[in-house]
Amino acid sequence: MDFRIEHDSMGEVKVPADKYWAAQTERSHENFLIGVGIETMPREITHAFGILKKAAALSNHELKPEKMTDEKLNAISQACDEVISGSLNDHFPLVVWQTGSGTQSNMNANEVIANRGNEIAGAKLLHPNDDINMSQSSNDTFPTAMHIAAVIALEDKVIPAVDVLIETFKHLETENEGIVKSGRTHLQDATPIKFSQEISGWRASLEKDKKMILSACEELKELALGGTAVGTGLNAPKGFAEKAAENISKLTGKKFITSPNKFHSLTSKDEIVFAHGALKALAADMMKTANDVRWLASGPRDGLGEIFIPENEPGSSIMPGKVNPTQCEQVTMVAVQVMGNDVAVGMAASQGNFELNVFMPVCAYNFLQSARLLAESIMSFNKNCAVGIKANKEKMHHNLYNSLMLVTALNPYIGYENAAKTAKKAFKDNISLKEACVELGFLTAERFDEVFHPEEMV
Repeated sequence: MDFRIEHDSMGEVKVPADKYWAAQTERSHENFLIGVGIETMPREITHAFGILKKAAALSNHELKPEKMTDEKLNAISQACDEVISGSLNDHFPLVVWQTGSGTQSNMNANEVIANRGNEIAGAKLLHPNDDINMSQSSNDTFPTAMHIAAVIALEDKVIPAVDVLIETFKHLETENEGIVKSGRTHLQDATPIKFSQEISGWRASLEKDKKMILSACEELKELALGGTAVGTGLNAPKGFAEKAAENISKLTGKKFITSPNKFHSLTSKDEIVFAHGALKALAADMMKTANDVRWLASGPRDGLGEIFIPENEPGSSIMPGKVNPTQCEQVTMVAVQVMGNDVAVGMAASQGNFELNVFMPVCAYNFLQSARLLAESIMSFNKNCAVGIKANKEKMHHNLYNSLMLVTALNPYIGYENAAKTAKKAFKDNISLKEACVELGFLTAERFDEVFHPEEMV
């Protein structure tokens, strides 16, 4: 491999000749051989760094034009656009398991943008620290990148996926209006429910989750940028924080503001914890919904069998003809992963010491994995399962009229205790509720028919 010599404050370093990174990135690349090529710093963070570095340059150009010249701004902006597009992803090799402040990933961005900018300018114009990192510190850029990446992931990926599934459930509610089935509580037979009502529970849960996620996004839109090393804003010009937030808003189309207290925003990750809590709530509701669907579809002969779901692939290497609820299973596995990630995010956020949290990379990694997994999982579940849910009306009708809990309708006429006796006799003797009620002398057959209407119990 061909190398070139780069240097930093510690001396010279050999760097692959075809890469835009420089000495500090290379040191990290050599010193943290942990999950290389597998647990790379999330590309959402790389993307966010491209946005914030361009915003910082724009702000510096306005506030310090003697240092951030037109020529420098032009070269930086073009290089940042390439970072934002993802075309320079191969030049961001660092892993999650590095310095807890994310300093090395910040320097990775600084070095790549500087070297690519110099190539664009055709001159040694830009310095990673003096120009790309102007008015900044790793301690305020990494938490800013986290918030930018989190908001984009939530608003542009998770929320649209949730909206798609909500619309599918709305369609299923309309399609199945009027179908009455047995309700279930404690995994036992309960009083009747309309299938559309059951679906509405799934839909309303997603709508609640959406509200919580959007609420969390408002807190994430407060940015640490401008706090520099410890929150005091050392070496950043007056107004930089506000200008940077404005420019980030313009670049993303989302309304970001500067954090009113940088001492908080550098050390506390409470907004990330809160937002991940909303993701955990979504995961919990998706777990519940997916489990409902696979229970209702269980069978085909020895289960509940009240719905049909799409048959996507063979389910067994030994049992011919078997088909499994695989989309439900991927949802439940994703939910478990998100719940586990929530523990990691919370633990990482609790480790702020004095003016900085040094667990930020693992915090960002888990948060962004949760957001990505949920968005993709929900879209897959919608496309390959939910849109194809069909009611098995005959089985629903059979189960409804076989349910002993229909006896609840008799409470006003024969009382709770007599209704309980009726249900127990029907079960013990394997006869209908009507037969049991008449044999016990609680109602005549004619009166039973007058008051017993399962479809009206919803």
